[in-house]
Amino acid sequence: MAKVYTFANQKGGVGKTTSALNLGAFLAEHGKRVLIVDADSQANLTSSLGFDKREERLSIYDVMVDGAPALDTILPTAHERLHLLPSSPALAGAEVEIIGRPNRERILASALAPVADRYDIVLIDSPPSLGILTVNALTAASAGVIIPIQCEYLALEGLSQLMQTLRLVRERLNPQLRIFGLLMTMFDPRTNLAQQVVDDVRQHYPNLIFRTIIPRSVRLSEAPSYGQSILHYAPRSSGSQAYEALAQEFLARSGA
Repeated sequence: MAKVYTFANQKGGVGKTTSALNLGAFLAEHGKRVLIVDADSQANLTSSLGFDKREERLSIYDVMVDGAPALDTILPTAHERLHLLPSSPALAGAEVEIIGRPNRERILASALAPVADRYDIVLIDSPPSLGILTVNALTAASAGVIIPIQCEYLALEGLSQLMQTLRLVRERLNPQLRIFGLLMTMFDPRTNLAQQVVDDVRQHYPNLIFRTIIPRSVRLSEAPSYGQSILHYAPRSSGSQAYEALAQEFLARSGA
């Protein structure tokens, strides 16, 4: 049965998609059967794996709104053992279409249940908001939440709001919900500020922060435009080395 992790942060541009994609790629490289779920209507994760998000195909929209089986929607990727449940811009309308449904917060969890035994790990990339799609992603997170935090000023802004949302979801929808880890991203060693942000997070959440820090990297920024993970695009780059280290830390922390 797969362990499900959700990447969440209502602040955009903090590295959720990049981290979900590249952690998934390296976990697959380590022999794990991995499903990445693109639960964001921007569909950046889908395009980052080389799929045209405007192409007519079944997507998570069809799964959540029309009840299409997830198994019929999942796509293989260029990585062995790494599969994708793609998104599409149509997902932007899903919040309105499902808002009146019973158990609307559990639609994604219910949709993933029939395929859970096919994978070891499921990684969900949630949208940069705290709406019903993110609540669905958090309700489905049986193993925990990974919160990427950008190493820049005001990085902790909004984190308390996210913590409050996590508490409410835990109380009302998913009693197992916990923070699996805080991931520092876009670290620039040339600035004192970046180190100060890391130190602040480490001081406040010493037991939650990952030791691995993801650097700011041109290669990491370029890889999505080629539809590739950093493992395929620039395997010797600092970004690739960081995500390899993160995968090893993830496996050790999760006991997988």
